[in-house]
Amino acid sequence: MTGSGYVLLVALGLVAATFSGTSAAMADNGHVREISFSQMSGWSEDDHVAALSAFLRFCGRANTKDDRFLLPSADLCDRAAKASSRALDKGGARRFFEENFIPLAFRKTGFVTGYFEPELAASRSHSSDYPASLLAKPDGLVAITDANRPADWPSELAHGRETGAGLEPLPDRGAIMDGALAAENLELVFLKDPIDAFFVHVQGSARLRLEDGSVMRVGYAGKTGHPYSSIARVLVERGEGTPEQLTMSGLRQWLTSNPDKQDELFRQNRSFIFFREIEIVNPQDGPIGSADLPLVAGRSLAVDPRYIPFGLPVFVTSEGFGAHVAAGSAPRARTMIADDSGSAIKGAARGDIFVGSGEKAGQLAGEIRHPAEMVVLVPNEAVDRFLARLNEAS
Repeated sequence: MTGSGYVLLVALGLVAATFSGTSAAMADNGHVREISFSQMSGWSEDDHVAALSAFLRFCGRANTKDDRFLLPSADLCDRAAKASSRALDKGGARRFFEENFIPLAFRKTGFVTGYFEPELAASRSHSSDYPASLLAKPDGLVAITDANRPADWPSELAHGRETGAGLEPLPDRGAIMDGALAAENLELVFLKDPIDAFFVHVQGSARLRLEDGSVMRVGYAGKTGHPYSSIARVLVERGEGTPEQLTMSGLRQWLTSNPDKQDELFRQNRSFIFFREIEIVNPQDGPIGSADLPLVAGRSLAVDPRYIPFGLPVFVTSEGFGAHVAAGSAPRARTMIADDSGSAIKGAARGDIFVGSGEKAGQLAGEIRHPAEMVVLVPNEAVDRFLARLNEAS
């Protein structure tokens, strides 16, 4: 769940592909083209063992009818487990991907940003030191689907609330700031700074250090369904700075320098997020993403699941983001796993890279705003399903 950025339509020049005839639909598909692994610059230098480990998380999931997922088959998971059992065999991990997946490169140049899990001081009690609340999900919150959408439902509202009178819209951020939900006592935890609370909404999760020294993790539980708007973009449109100046750190600096203008700017993003407390089983695990799995720093990618279903590897190449994602032998290209989503992540070749937890991760995440090439690795047996999905989403 996560940040936003401006799509820069800069051609990065993918090499022309040679179609292998894997799918009859390939040649007519306007969204992706089949390429070979040898055409993927940086592929041979990636840490395929780390990528395989991140992929294997999906093999532990029960089968689901959730159309956001394209889960690996039992046979594919068996082959992945065998490749992973030879942990030091980097060649074996690489061969697993090359033998079991078809690389499909998006024709459109993509764009990546970064997001992180903040670590903040917090309290379970409201006080002058902890005035900014994160709210739990209200009763009756539901996603709007074709099955439950009323005839007169506003097209821009993705969620609503079941009431005795039927589905009703939830208040937007401005109305909630004015107390629209105050009587429901939804306060889950309190932070020191409204700016921190707003950024937790953008990131979708946080590690909180409570007053007694214990640690609490909160994660996404739902949203009002109003459209997400980037307040950095609002400031750019108002002439308050350029996109390069108003990165995450630049936006925070502007908000800190203009306390009397904070609330008005926050209201421009009508989307509002609700949270739940998440049990911390392993302190080394990342936050829980939209796929209900712990995120992996540098390997988890938030996507628009209408185009890239959860569970698929995505090979991302960008000249800019490498130094920010992680050190290693493949600084400008790596295989990530689609396992999260966010209100600001819309479109076929849009990604948000999870870079870790804490202040340093936040600094790194704020600097990632780069054009990127994206190649989705689709299981051999699922190419037709994936192509059909792309056509349906467009």
